[in-house]
Amino acid sequence: MATTSSKRKTSFPISQLRNDTVAAAQALLGAVLWHKTDDGITAGRIVETEAYVFGDPACHASRGMTLRNAVMFGSPGKAYIYFIYGMYHCFNVVTRPKGMGEAVLIRALEPLEGIELMQQRRKKHDVRHLCNGPCKLVIALGIQRDQNGEGLQSGNLRLLTAESYLGWNSRKPPTIISGPRIGISVAKDWPLRFYFEGSSFVSKG
Repeated sequence: MATTSSKRKTSFPISQLRNDTVAAAQALLGAVLWHKTDDGITAGRIVETEAYVFGDPACHASRGMTLRNAVMFGSPGKAYIYFIYGMYHCFNVVTRPKGMGEAVLIRALEPLEGIELMQQRRKKHDVRHLCNGPCKLVIALGIQRDQNGEGLQSGNLRLLTAESYLGWNSRKPPTIISGPRIGISVAKDWPLRFYFEGSSFVSKG
């Protein structure tokens, strides 16, 4: 497992988020979500995502800008964190230019760094079950609601390239599988969920 810091690591390029949210959801697979808190550093490789796009009835922005979803209408590369089920939070990456209201939900991570800290936060031992769901990974990484709107290029919450974090320049990427999204009541059949084939860390295979 990785035990590195974010120093000299390359941020995930905003250019891969601006033009197409569906493409961004696939491009984010393999990137590393890194978080530094007073308790320590945790990080995980993104293995599952979902795209939420313009004209999508399941997208929070579908009914226009509100206090809750205002970050979605801002600049790409920012964290959109929202409250769900009355007790949990989900972490998204804002995509497209200002005013578009699109984002990618990060559904699952493969834990890489700070695993013992993740286990303490989640009260789970099995590494496969630490971040295999959007609410679980927020708890495991210690992401807080007040980080909503933060840029992911610097600071304590960052998106890093797999190449710079893991040194996988020549590694062949896993096959990406697409299918219907999970846990929504409308547009359930839209194939906008993406995950790595064979990964033991996705929320559902």
